[in-house]
This record gives sequence, structure tokens and C-alpha cells, in this order.
Amino acid sequence: MRRYAGRASLSPEDFRRPVVTIGVFDGLHRGHCHVIEHLRAFADRVDGEAVVVTFDTHPMAVIAGAPPRHILSTEHRLVLLERLGVDAAVVLPFDEETRRTPYDRFTREILVGGLGVRGLLFGYNSNFGHQGEGTPASLAPLADEHDFEVVEAPAIHLEGRPISSSRIRDAIEAGAFAEAATMLGRPHTLYGIVVEGEGRGRKLGFPTANVDLAGEIVPPPGVYQVVTDIRGERYAAVANLGVRPTFEDGAPTEPLLEVHVPAVDFSFYGEGIEVEFVRKIRDERKFPSVEALVAQIKEDVASLG
Repeated sequence: MRRYAGRASLSPEDFRRPVVTIGVFDGLHRGHCHVIEHLRAFADRVDGEAVVVTFDTHPMAVIAGAPPRHILSTEHRLVLLERLGVDAAVVLPFDEETRRTPYDRFTREILVGGLGVRGLLFGYNSNFGHQGEGTPASLAPLADEHDFEVVEAPAIHLEGRPISSSRIRDAIEAGAFAEAATMLGRPHTLYGIVVEGEGRGRKLGFPTANVDLAGEIVPPPGVYQVVTDIRGERYAAVANLGVRPTFEDGAPTEPLLEVHVPAVDFSFYGEGIEVEFVRKIRDERKFPSVEALVAQIKEDVASLG
């Protein structure tokens, strides 16, 4: 999947009959995937490319000054969009200028001038532009003027209710993985970049990947059985999500994700890692000694089977 960042990166010559949808798609849940499936089918029908226009900041951060908790970082969103068969993703800043941009100007400058749009797909009851005035009905004259087709994807419900990103956030933070997976249409995962840590896990005999989650919301603190995806390979692993209470010196104030993959010595600094939570093994707790902690970690690893 090709990636473009900002308006200046766009040129119609880079796209082949692009069919476009616009949205934040936080979580990329079943409702969002439903839209992407229609986008892919729409693009195939016109022999074009499926293109997603998304934003690097949730609009509510600018509109209301209070963004919702992010299910997905921007990078995680792009990884998942690629898996769904999107040909190109455009990431735009959502700032005060973007908020005030009327839908017709956005259409002319970005969709037509920047992409050469041939089709525009709305999610059910979705809109864009200042005050949400860009709708399938309001776009009709512009579509005629610039010769592109406008389509609206049908609604999708789960057990008679719309699928809500806020419900998914609540389920993840409660550790209700099965409930979150039902709404997502896939297991909940965290994604981040492996960064340098203090090397404490290696000294204890259990080297870990320290994962920078870029603000993604997390389950409750604890030790978890997980499955990691690294360089396209999947591994059973143990993850500690928390503040390392046994070590009071330099203890973090925000939860850290540290992943130990048995029999794999991590040297993936700077690379992306995806972590799927399977079940909680135990709560995080403070141990009376390092020896007691090591004994417990051995039990945690043995519990993987």
C-alpha cells in the first residue's frame, strides 16, 4: 500500500482512477471494514484503485478539545488498512484550517485536484467538511461537474445496534477481549515500535521487547498470554503490562508493555511489533525479591504450554 502524507504529497498522476473514502476509522471495526469492503468492490468495478483519506489527529481533538482515547495509532491503522486491500492511504493533518474547510473546497482541492477522484464512497450516514455539510446529496452537483460517482455504503449492525468505537474502547479497558473482538471482527491487538529499554529483563534471563504504543489504549495492568507478530512471523509469548512494582527505582508512571518470546532473542529495535492478547495470566504485583520474581516468570512462561 502506498502512503502519502499531507496535501503537498498529492498528484493525480500518481493514482489510477481512484475511488476514495474519508474517515478516521479508529479501531477499524466491523463497521469500518464493511465500508472498506465496499470501497474495494467499487474500485474493482471501475478498474480503479481503493484510496483511504484519513487524519493524523482525531477531529474531536480540534472540534471539542477532548479527543477520545485512541484504539489505534496512525501507524497501526495504516498496517490494518493495507491488510484489507487498500491500494493507497493519504494521511492529512486535522487542524483548525482543516476544520474550517468547506466540503466543496476540500473536494476541489484534495479529491479532484490532488487525487483525480473517479468515485467517492460515504459510510452510512457519514459526512465531511465544515459542520459536516459534505453529504451524498450535497456532493451531487460537484460530482456532475467533475465527472465522478458518489455512492453510500449500507448500514451494518451487530445484534441490532450500531458498532461503536466507544463501546470497543470500554471493552478493551475492561479486559473484555471476547467482547472487543466481536465488535472488531478480529482479535484486539496493540501495535508499536520496539525501543531500547533498561535491559533488566535480559539480566534476569528473560529478554523482552519494550514496545512504544504511541498512545493506544490498553487493557488493565497484568501479565498476559499473547501472540506476537514480528516480521510476519507469529510467536506465543508472555507480556507484562504495567509499572514494574518490584523495581521502585525509575518506575514508570504510565504502563509499559514488555514482551518476552521464549527462545527468541530480540534484536528488532526500531521495528514494528503487533501483540494479540489471549488471556490474563495474573495481576501485576510487587515481589519480595528478584529471586521470587524470576521464579514467578518461569511459571508464567510454563503456563503457555
